[in-house]
Amino acid sequence: MWRNQSVITEFILLGFGELHHLRIFLFLIFLVIYILTMAANLLTLLLVVTAQHLHTPMYFFLGNLSCLETFYSSTILPRILASLLTGDKSMSVKGCITQLYFFAFLVSTECYLLSAMSYDRYLAICKPLHYTTIMNSRLCIQLVLGSWLNSIVFTSVFLGMVLKIQFCGPNEIDHFYCDSLPLVQLSCTNISLVKNVTVIVSFVFTFPPFLLTLTSYVYIITAILRIPSTTGRQKAFSTCSSHLIVVSIFYGALIIVYLVKDLSKLFSLLYTIFPPVANPLIYTLRNKDVKDILRKAAGKIMRNHV
Repeated sequence: MWRNQSVITEFILLGFGELHHLRIFLFLIFLVIYILTMAANLLTLLLVVTAQHLHTPMYFFLGNLSCLETFYSSTILPRILASLLTGDKSMSVKGCITQLYFFAFLVSTECYLLSAMSYDRYLAICKPLHYTTIMNSRLCIQLVLGSWLNSIVFTSVFLGMVLKIQFCGPNEIDHFYCDSLPLVQLSCTNISLVKNVTVIVSFVFTFPPFLLTLTSYVYIITAILRIPSTTGRQKAFSTCSSHLIVVSIFYGALIIVYLVKDLSKLFSLLYTIFPPVANPLIYTLRNKDVKDILRKAAGKIMRNHV
């Protein structure tokens, strides 16, 4: 099937070509971001797995999100780092399509996981008396498995369409990773069917989780505003504020990328590179349980070394 990709064997990712004089500086920045991303998400995952009192639906979803974002960052950042370090901007057609597949798969999965987390917060705030009954371990597992499996179906259909495209030249992609739109535009065959099917499939598989997330927060905000006391409103809002910030950054950047084409490369950074490192920090800095565990662990380590 790979032989259908015609005469072109590699693409040139222009990336940050206009900033070539800052190549080493950018390499160091992205290296720090990647190290922080891996450390923060792996630490979050470790805490969720080992701390008994974090074995709740919210942290179960957060653990899955952290696991996803370690793969998410590793799909894009190592290739950027290699390009900045060596100056080699080439990428094979197979490598480019493989990166696109895993990127689309993980973005789609994140949409579903964020939606599941928003539903969890909706139940916690709007239906607190029924929360433990509804959001049981079985439903949590079903929501997470559904997130991963739906994304596999979506990206498999998407990949099937991309593999039908032939590339004959030019082979330059004005981006720092293999995104779908710049890649499809390089095709030398009729791509109208591919573009239409891709739009339809993307809408069918990604709009419902976005709509569920949006609907959940409409109900959440309405319920919070009905709480008579200021303290009660603040306490209720604090239970979902971290997730709301994460959702706002992710969907805000995603929408801007596809609406403002001139800034697509800049805003792509906001939902491909920064959320994986920002999300665990947001949840950690705004979560008392996690901060308490980290303080106790740090105190124990210091006592052992005294």
